[in-house]
Amino acid sequence: MAHELEARLHPRLAEIDAAQWDALRPDDNPFVSHAWLSGLEQHGCIEAEHGWVPQHLALHRGATLVAAAPLYVKLNSHGEYVFDWSWAGAYARHGLDYYPKLLCAVPYSPVTGPRLLVREGDTVLRGALIDTLATLVQRNAWSSAHVNFAAPDDVAAFADRADWLPRFDWQFHWQNRGWSDFEQFLAALTAKKRKNIRQERAQVARAGVRCTIKHGDEMSDADWRVLHRFYRATFDEKGNYAALTLDFFRHLSAALPRQVLAVLAERGGRTIAAALLLRSRDTLYGRYWGSEQILPGLHFEVCYYQGIEYCLRHGLARFEPGAQGEHKLARGFLPTSTDSFHFVADARFRRAIGDALRQEARGLAAYRDELLRHSPYAAPAA
Repeated sequence: MAHELEARLHPRLAEIDAAQWDALRPDDNPFVSHAWLSGLEQHGCIEAEHGWVPQHLALHRGATLVAAAPLYVKLNSHGEYVFDWSWAGAYARHGLDYYPKLLCAVPYSPVTGPRLLVREGDTVLRGALIDTLATLVQRNAWSSAHVNFAAPDDVAAFADRADWLPRFDWQFHWQNRGWSDFEQFLAALTAKKRKNIRQERAQVARAGVRCTIKHGDEMSDADWRVLHRFYRATFDEKGNYAALTLDFFRHLSAALPRQVLAVLAERGGRTIAAALLLRSRDTLYGRYWGSEQILPGLHFEVCYYQGIEYCLRHGLARFEPGAQGEHKLARGFLPTSTDSFHFVADARFRRAIGDALRQEARGLAAYRDELLRHSPYAAPAA
């Protein structure tokens, strides 16, 4: 007789075999790799005092791991990038607790990717993961469960789930339309945008800045120390908590040696700015940047133009430079939807939040239409 599914929760991802976890990934998205997620825990980035309590979900059939999800009990809404602070406020005004809640996501990473990890795209197992999330909320009397930045296969799994509220937002992504080099990319832009980008890059070059790109296995410890210092400084300037440790950065160098890379900007023999990126087979992901000098165009060069050139050299189809930033539009990045889903246990709040999300969706659709009226491209995408 076939084994029934057994759900287990793991407070440390290290309890789950790395090869079995990674075998469930449908692609090589680095953010749901065992190396990335377990590294966050092992190197001091995930702590209960900052609101993160790992409870990774694993579904077993006998001794075989057949489905899993990166899962956290959240004590606040920091580091999620799908903002529900107003929902928490509404609960508080009614004398109710919004926290703890359950979150299926990658900490500190507003990056679309697989969240419901299943063998060979099994839709039944995806449904079992979704059912288990709702069961955990009800069993523990938590307010809600959330699946953030879901990949298309996961989005499809929620299509007939009326008790899960859909939500979307826009990020600015670059798509390779078959260009072979940066000049071909520029040729696809309007004359004004093309001129502006050339001027920005020329400013950086005239300032004596030279950019190099190194993969993880090419980075020295001095490179990592500089990059981490810039990362911390950027967060400090904005009054945010820099959760990622230097040891975690060093861990990436060994664990994901060709999927992690850095843009290093040098001037006068000194590294003055840097950006950390990751990649999969077809996508480049911009994550963190920092600088010790303010120079015109430097941010755009390090964070955008170097990444576009890398995609063109290596045949990558997409570049996702991170959340927010309308300034990306003028540099070739177009609005692309990101999707999340929310199970709210209290039916009254579920109705109220659902109404608010439908109104939000109408505003976001109008916002995209307005953005595309200012598209930097001379012709729309085919």
